[in-house]
Amino acid sequence: MIGFVGIAVVFGMVFGGYLLAGGKLGLILKALPFEMIMIGGAATGAFLIGNDFHAVKHTVKDVGKVFKGPKWKSDDYRELLCLLFELIRIAKQNPVALEEHIESPDESSIFSKYPKIQKDKEASELICDTLRAATMNYDDPHQVEEVLEKRMDATLHHAMHSSHALQTIADGLPALGIVAAVLGVIKTMGSIDQPPEILGKMIGGALVGTFLGVFLAYGFVGPFAARLKSVVEEDAHFYQLIREVLVANLHAHPTNICIEVGRQNTPSHVRPGFNDLEEALKALKQDAA
Repeated sequence: MIGFVGIAVVFGMVFGGYLLAGGKLGLILKALPFEMIMIGGAATGAFLIGNDFHAVKHTVKDVGKVFKGPKWKSDDYRELLCLLFELIRIAKQNPVALEEHIESPDESSIFSKYPKIQKDKEASELICDTLRAATMNYDDPHQVEEVLEKRMDATLHHAMHSSHALQTIADGLPALGIVAAVLGVIKTMGSIDQPPEILGKMIGGALVGTFLGVFLAYGFVGPFAARLKSVVEEDAHFYQLIREVLVANLHAHPTNICIEVGRQNTPSHVRPGFNDLEEALKALKQDAA
């Protein structure tokens, strides 16, 4: 919602200030379609040149995150800690019983309690792969932590591609605006024999290109890239939490301590309260009894 408010503020302040200063929208509106074709078309073409089909599709899809915000909310972090609690407890009590849950998370009775996490391929695979490594005696905490760190770095790098692609477009838009303005000046020079009032309108139309390139770059595409980057980085905390809890488990800490390590490493604005999480874990213990 706040994203739409920001767009309205940008338009309102820029064009509102222009009108209050005595400017006329007629000249801008007349030149706008042609300038948008040149600038927007060139930016789109450059974007397609610099990215493959998968990256283009991924970026278009990710633009929605600017308005939706992070995927993982406070309740999701609490559910993740509850899921990890159940899995670690089973791993300590009966490692053989754990296999059915980590080999087929889509059919697991534990994972099915947390459908949002179960449907997220990266989260479920990260949990299952790490627990599977532990059952294979691949239990050097430092080695596992290094493997997880490299994996999450690769995942984050891939997720950041959309933000980088949008920022590249934002960086190029002012230059494309200049290109459109230069073409407008060339057109004007071809009509140098016209009266001053006609030349003035033609020069004004040419300058709309410069305005449009800068306006789109710093008013929209650049902020979109920055917002998308912050959303991706915030969602990455969800997967980092998995790493913290499972590495703590490999250090042979008690289950409750592992979960508390994860809770403490959760960002403060989505961190479950101690009492709230304790009640949720108590409920799980009672259901298992």
